[in-house]
Amino acid sequence: MASVVLGSSMPLQKPCRKVFSWRRSKNSRKLRATLSDGAALLKAAKYTVDTYIKSGMRVGLGSGHASCLAIEYLGRQLKEGTLKDIVGIPMSLFSGSEAANAGIPLDQYQESSQIDFAFNDADIMEEGTLVAIIGRRKWQGSESIIQEKSIVEGAGKLAFIVIERQYTGHVDGSVPVLVHTYNWMQTAEEIDDLFLGDAEVWRRSASGLAGPLGGDFPLTTRDGHNVLDLIFTSPILNLAEVAESLNKIDGVVDHGIVSGIPCTAIIASENGLQIVDNLPKKTSWGF
Repeated sequence: MASVVLGSSMPLQKPCRKVFSWRRSKNSRKLRATLSDGAALLKAAKYTVDTYIKSGMRVGLGSGHASCLAIEYLGRQLKEGTLKDIVGIPMSLFSGSEAANAGIPLDQYQESSQIDFAFNDADIMEEGTLVAIIGRRKWQGSESIIQEKSIVEGAGKLAFIVIERQYTGHVDGSVPVLVHTYNWMQTAEEIDDLFLGDAEVWRRSASGLAGPLGGDFPLTTRDGHNVLDLIFTSPILNLAEVAESLNKIDGVVDHGIVSGIPCTAIIASENGLQIVDNLPKKTSWGF
């Protein structure tokens, strides 16, 4: 495991006289946090493109705010001639649309596609192991987590871009699980029994109010599957074990846990960037 910190701490500002109400101060803190996250993610996006993408590469283009910033910056590098002959492989309709607007030449993903490097957002990443969760975002029915994971896992090199609070030793929240539609309820019951007391299982809704059964308009992906959200009510102690358990359940097609692959985490904060990887270390032999 390698870890590098880039950048330096920001100077502390003098305390200001408190003149706002509690509610307004809270909203101001949220706004400052959002602006700070945006600036940090832009720095991470530029670092990702400048460090890992070379002319002539086929690049997997991720989904999410950080990936959008990286796609825009990559497009500018192509227009300026800093990079040439890049072909983008979008992970979603969103990233494909953003890449087309940025002027990046695109190709459709196929199982035989060569992908030299891929970048993506992670919803949360387990500190130390770099096991990540993707797919918590709101989906359109035409999207596919299968394609997103295939590109992520099939890339020659992979980087996840996250903000500091998403890189944590206390993973919580939900894991999206893709299941066959025809027996989704049976599969949901098996998942619920497996994680009884630790999580709830809800079928994701395409629109309207959500509910355990998916409401009036349950989401069906372009692959013809339903999405179950496995919502943990206590911290997730080991993401890799959760993934392994889900893989053994009949009816589970895929899920949002990415584990067991070499990758780099680019962790953005107002203090700079931290680069952590789980890449295999080269062994040198002495005689």
